[in-house]
Amino acid sequence: MQAQPPRQIRIIGVPLDMGASRRGVDMGPSAVRVAGLEARLEALGHQVVDGGNIRVEVAETRAPGGGNAHYLSEIAETCARTSEAVLAALSAGMTPLVLGGDHSLAAGSVSGVAEFYRRRGQRVGLIWIDAHADLNTPATSPSGNVHGMPLAALLGLGPELLSKLLEFAPKVAPENTVLIGVRDIDAAERENIRRAGITEVYTMRDIDERGMRAVMEEALRAAGRGTAGYHVSLDLDWIDPEDAPGVGTPVRGGATYREAHLAMEILADHGRLLSFEMVEVNPVIDEHNRTADLAVELACSAFGKKIL
Repeated sequence: MQAQPPRQIRIIGVPLDMGASRRGVDMGPSAVRVAGLEARLEALGHQVVDGGNIRVEVAETRAPGGGNAHYLSEIAETCARTSEAVLAALSAGMTPLVLGGDHSLAAGSVSGVAEFYRRRGQRVGLIWIDAHADLNTPATSPSGNVHGMPLAALLGLGPELLSKLLEFAPKVAPENTVLIGVRDIDAAERENIRRAGITEVYTMRDIDERGMRAVMEEALRAAGRGTAGYHVSLDLDWIDPEDAPGVGTPVRGGATYREAHLAMEILADHGRLLSFEMVEVNPVIDEHNRTADLAVELACSAFGKKIL
């Protein structure tokens, strides 16, 4: 059942896998489409248009580049194209639904949302649902993988090619930025969280002790305070590998199947979702497309599917 007013949704695929060491997430958008995303959203009453994929360079045709941020220039080009696609969808009165690809693409998607509302004198909130904080910079990253840097870029910490997309920074205010479900944070990222000024960080321990409802209600209040609404960036590795085995960087101890659905249902209840993305689905290590199927189910819950 659909309990929300119908939306016009534009699907935007970003088959980017230059930001990670493990390959395969470039096939994530196709896997989610094959799992029936468009048809299942339409069955809820939404009007859905698939805008195809953003053009992405092939890693084998490019050199990683110097510095401690591999393929940074290529990723920045992809993020620039992503930001324009998101901006165009919003300008057409549609809700962007971005499919990744690795999480570095969020530097582009969030930039597009933030720019759309900046032109209207408004700011946006950001709900980052992930096992990882993604708050490294080239100076702090132990791997040089850019998919561990997009949130740092959005908050203005760099790298500059990402943080200065669309020629403004930061894209979101720290008081409207919320992390949910983190459980694998690098030592330097802890300092970057303090440096960025983020105070709303909910670890898996918070979810264990306080429950998903309390965490989500607080998170949505913070992200929505003084904003037009919020962008939700959902990394499927937030969910425990028992339920989501096909992700870029699995970490044990994540949200359960039912907790994940509850989070999305609460999100839908509040009705202030501006845009949504799902990233890091890796069909190469998945089991019979289970993780992509789950991604579609969660998207349906986020867009209003109800049990009764």
